[in-house]
Amino acid sequence: MFDEKKLWKDRSVHRLKELGIYLRYILNGHLVVVLLFLIGTAAFYYQEWISSLSQEFPVEIIIALVIGMLLTHSPVYTFLLEADQVFLIPLETRLKGYFLRSGLISLIFQGYILLMVLAVLMPMYAHVSADGFQSFFIFLLVLLIIKAWNLALNWRIHYYVQPSVYIWDMFVRYFINVTFTFLLFSNANILFLLLFAFILAFYYQSFYVKTKKMGLKWDLLIAQEEKRMASFYRLANLFTDVPKLKDTVKRRKWLDLFINSISFSQNKTYHYLFARTFLRASDYLGLFIRLTVIGALALYFISFGWGQMVLSLLFIYLTGFQLLPLWNHHQNKLWIDLYPVSQKYKMAAFHSILKTILYIQSTVFTLIVLVKGEWMYALAVLLSGLLFSILFVNVYSKKRLKA
Repeated sequence: MFDEKKLWKDRSVHRLKELGIYLRYILNGHLVVVLLFLIGTAAFYYQEWISSLSQEFPVEIIIALVIGMLLTHSPVYTFLLEADQVFLIPLETRLKGYFLRSGLISLIFQGYILLMVLAVLMPMYAHVSADGFQSFFIFLLVLLIIKAWNLALNWRIHYYVQPSVYIWDMFVRYFINVTFTFLLFSNANILFLLLFAFILAFYYQSFYVKTKKMGLKWDLLIAQEEKRMASFYRLANLFTDVPKLKDTVKRRKWLDLFINSISFSQNKTYHYLFARTFLRASDYLGLFIRLTVIGALALYFISFGWGQMVLSLLFIYLTGFQLLPLWNHHQNKLWIDLYPVSQKYKMAAFHSILKTILYIQSTVFTLIVLVKGEWMYALAVLLSGLLFSILFVNVYSKKRLKA
């Protein structure tokens, strides 16, 4: 006898238990101390920046653009597995309760994130607006309703197979979310908000009618669930071995010019291997780009004076720390041991690649400070970044890799 309630309970409990196990490793790491320090530093400069804002600052637009992204990105956590394509498809009509619970748990988790982001943005709104914090819970309640609408609509979109539908829906919903949020925080007339409520209802109804007789695209749902878990596994893999982590490789032909600069010689074998791995495998490159962009934005908008040097060193440390798993990326591949190359070249190659990456990041951070016209602090960021990179690679990484 099939029981969809028991299935959902077993799946959700198992997933939460798995997340809890890995989160204990993550939260016990010294990286948390660095992140807390980073958050504290950002909060200090954020408060300083808020106090300098004028009453004409377009706070409603900023909030609408940020909240709009959170509202638009509304995946439903289904806890589906690859084998479900075979065993659960025949039972699709009996899984309405299962997917409804998945939508509810998705709303709870994403609603919590929405609460945190709104709490961060409200001081900026309270400084510029005369309303202060008194509308916080009203805003939160309305945004949670809009979040539920986005989740429901995102679920309906998964009945389509055409990629163009997903793209257009993302653009349309982002425009609607941004416009509605802007009107909400601008204290627009209630009639405008009611008009938007009718637009939201009509938009959902149109997709509901079109997809009423369609079947779910199970392969897409499962692929998205696996992608989300793979992202979490990559994070957890920085702190402990994750057996379920699958390597992913992306062909980036436009980056071959960097590979071609490596000389074709025996002592450069591992240089070539680590460079290829960084540029293609497991999103090491994406991690580097994300941290560099976030660090650059933080340096430009929320840090001043010597705080810029501290912030740049924190991001260089985070980048170096999260790239250390690159060393063990090929540890389970026996053919690597067949290379007729001394192991000393492997360590030298890894240190060379890691040092080059951190040098590039240090240079980017220096240019950001230079753009602000602060050449003395830019020089401090450059020198401290280069020195820290050398110490991180030659001292910290050696101890870490030997441990």
